[in-house]
Amino acid sequence: MFDRDLALSEAMKLFWERGYEGTSFDDLIAAMGISASSFYNSFGSKEALYCEATRSYLEWSGQWFFAILNDPFIDTRTAFARLFESTAEEFTRGDHPLGCMISLAGTHCPPGMKHIREMMVEHRAFSEGAMAERIQKGIKAGDVPEDTDCEMLAAYYSAVARGLAVQARDGASREKLAEIGRLAMRAWPAGNASRQSQPGRDRR
Repeated sequence: MFDRDLALSEAMKLFWERGYEGTSFDDLIAAMGISASSFYNSFGSKEALYCEATRSYLEWSGQWFFAILNDPFIDTRTAFARLFESTAEEFTRGDHPLGCMISLAGTHCPPGMKHIREMMVEHRAFSEGAMAERIQKGIKAGDVPEDTDCEMLAAYYSAVARGLAVQARDGASREKLAEIGRLAMRAWPAGNASRQSQPGRDRR
């Protein structure tokens, strides 16, 4: 009896490292330590496994991403600054492939894999939308200038994060990624917000 969760984790790392097309069926069953029959009985198909592995990755990465982005005890700018700090760390950890599985996936697909590409586009759009929502909350809270273009600022920081994934995959150091994040924060909108909140302001 194999450990399904462990097998799924190994598949996720392989897809993360090699992409959907670059991962063969033989690669998968070897990494997962299962037979072909067990593979089909447990996961159905390579595509179904990829979708499940993607969801597993999103659950894992979402833990730190949303915990920082939606921390009620820090202001919006601090949340984004810390997000880039954590991104630099998470993208360069030694216990999993470099970069981000979602940022690097499905950007080049043949026509027959259009659905895979569209799925990854949706996942990337979701994280960008979460950024825009956090900026909008900052405007309502008074720590982001009212004239800030939430959608465009979120698109910019999303693009930076995806670029960090490529930099990490190309071997950039954690410090280099962190410095890119600090430079990106210089684009934070200047201006007087109605109420500048401070980290820990509302902590009781």
